[in-house]
Amino acid sequence: MNLIIDMRFQLSVICMLVLSQSLWAQDKIEWLSFEEAITKSKKEPRKILIDVYTDWCGWCKKMDRSTFSDPSIVKYVNENYYAVKLNAESRKAIQFQGSTYNFAQQGRRGYHELAATLLDGKMSFPTTVFIIVDKKEQLLSQPFPVPGFQDKKTMHLILSFIEEGAFENVTFDDFKKKYTSPYLKSK
Repeated sequence: MNLIIDMRFQLSVICMLVLSQSLWAQDKIEWLSFEEAITKSKKEPRKILIDVYTDWCGWCKKMDRSTFSDPSIVKYVNENYYAVKLNAESRKAIQFQGSTYNFAQQGRRGYHELAATLLDGKMSFPTTVFIIVDKKEQLLSQPFPVPGFQDKKTMHLILSFIEEGAFENVTFDDFKKKYTSPYLKSK
């Protein structure tokens, strides 16, 4: 009898640990390197969300604290996207589509060539860029940059618009009319 109770207790503890581990994993967005996201996308296709930021950008930090830490955003991103943090002033070389993107010195600072390419030269931070690549690293559409700070409600709307592929055949304004927000209509 004690053996059965002991086994039940051990099973309960194991179940609680597994459950708490899976809940803990959803506390934060699973940020990947650019290369990791491309590799994962080749195996299991998903759209890629790229948070282009700089270390000195106050709005970037605010977006990390408020938008990218919101439970609904975390869950939606982790379930539907590969998420990348790309420092627009990183000195690390990045390989993509057979090219190497490097840091380009400009004045006292500089910029990362991949960030400049994704932002079409419009270096504004934060900017969230969405890309879709196939198994051969070919872009299936042009990068879709969304410049500026986005609060959680606006970001969820944008994430839904991109994930559902609505941008291919519906205007953003028309999508907004049919969109159902997971947030209450409170202040």
